[in-house]
Amino acid sequence: MSDEVQPGCLRIRLDLSYDGTDFHGWAKQAGGRRTVQGEIEDALRTVTRSTETYELTVAGRTDAGVHARGQVAHVDLPEQVWREHHEKLLKRLAGRLPRDVRVWALRPAPSGFNARFSALWRRYAYRVTDNPGGVDPLLRNHVLWHDRPLDVDAMNEAAQRLLGEHDFAAYCKKREGATTIRTLQELSLRRGDDGIITATVRADAFCHNMVRSLIGALLFVGDGHRPPDWPRKVLDAGVRDSAVHVVRPHGLTLEEVGYPADELLAARSREARNKRSLPRTGCC
Repeated sequence: MSDEVQPGCLRIRLDLSYDGTDFHGWAKQAGGRRTVQGEIEDALRTVTRSTETYELTVAGRTDAGVHARGQVAHVDLPEQVWREHHEKLLKRLAGRLPRDVRVWALRPAPSGFNARFSALWRRYAYRVTDNPGGVDPLLRNHVLWHDRPLDVDAMNEAAQRLLGEHDFAAYCKKREGATTIRTLQELSLRRGDDGIITATVRADAFCHNMVRSLIGALLFVGDGHRPPDWPRKVLDAGVRDSAVHVVRPHGLTLEEVGYPADELLAARSREARNKRSLPRTGCC
């Protein structure tokens, strides 16, 4: 469970963004499918003229079609490689990477930093429009079209009932051995002057499909299919409900990842690795 960097290496933090439209998600996959991790690792190997691939660890693995504006990753590089290349590394990556992924910053990480486990929260935005005419063609890869009018007040009423620490099994795709307990810190929706509704979703972590399932439930409230108390009833039932649709990925963007002060990074990393459970109530 140690986050100690191997002797002779230096941990580097990367801040990056990407348009997920043409990617099969973040994580490398067998079969040669195009992924964000694969593109960055290939570019890093090329511009440092290295024979080995330096593997990235990311704050949040995004699914196919999901975008990121404020993604964070780390990579452990040999100190010699960093000394030789760091002054020109950012510009060289810009010249080597495809146009749908950018690295904006590269810097040595503080002691104890782990892009995944040191994070306190991740903030996503999901964008949807109920404009009868559809989505602006220039935004079609980033905004979902919903073909019925949406009541944002009703959606916010439903959202408030989901905040806090809960077992979100009803809104997650279950993975063997993984907990579905999460702390949902913020879930709110606002309609902009352009008519686009932006849902802000922030939590300490997310399980698979959680954000897109929550948005699917709120859309059912917004268009009048379900009352505002329905999403909470689904949560309390603790099982997947066939009425909760996992909305399409292209409306979802990872906006920001939050970390504690440098001196608290290692402690946060240890805490995040612990499997969580909810407090028991009652006598049995």
